[in-house]
Amino acid sequence: MKAYLLAAGLGTRLRPITDTIPKCLVPICHRPLLAWWVDLFDSCGITEVLINTHYLTDPVREFIGQNNRTSRVKLVEVYEQELKGSAGTIRDNRDFVRDSGDFLIAYADNLTNADLAGMTAFHKMCGAPLTMGLFHTNDPKGCGIAALDSQNHITEFVEKPENPKSDLANAGIYVANETLFSYIPKEGMCDLGKDVLPHLVGKMSGFEIKDYLIDIGTMQNYEKAQTDWKSIMENTK
Repeated sequence: MKAYLLAAGLGTRLRPITDTIPKCLVPICHRPLLAWWVDLFDSCGITEVLINTHYLTDPVREFIGQNNRTSRVKLVEVYEQELKGSAGTIRDNRDFVRDSGDFLIAYADNLTNADLAGMTAFHKMCGAPLTMGLFHTNDPKGCGIAALDSQNHITEFVEKPENPKSDLANAGIYVANETLFSYIPKEGMCDLGKDVLPHLVGKMSGFEIKDYLIDIGTMQNYEKAQTDWKSIMENTK
């Protein structure tokens, strides 16, 4: 199985750390965030991962080179001189997953130990073009919020709703098949959340992630992640 790991963000909310370190390489418990992703991919049988780069590319390339000499998970870099948006990156690198069946999409600025194998099995069972990972949030007005029916079909998806119908938020982890490409605009910069997912309402499924997941994109969350992850690692030894 293959995955897209979207890692080209500027990380402006993590400055001054990201003045010299790309967000996907910020240290979590003394290891780069990407290293934790490689471990997770390896544990669930993902063997090849496309990573897009844009900002502070040299250290990411160095990490990729070191990883590919020792890891079973092969990392493939795609450099973007101009950012294409999450959906644009996937569209312009369609050949990466052509004829490979289901594939995973994730944002590198998340830290998680999510059950990706379980999510993939759920996706295969549902047969939807895309399965969205969901988690319970205490800030539904600040997230992309999904409403589910009894069959786990997503019946509504709204970015930062004024009147949320649930507290199930988009986790930024998806399993999809090639049908997804028919919903992505054919050109220009485009975003999954704004330009693609609204057109999949009623057609996509939702999978509740019950494991740890946090967006490390703010200093508050980054500091929280350090403490949380240390405890998780100690409890899994």
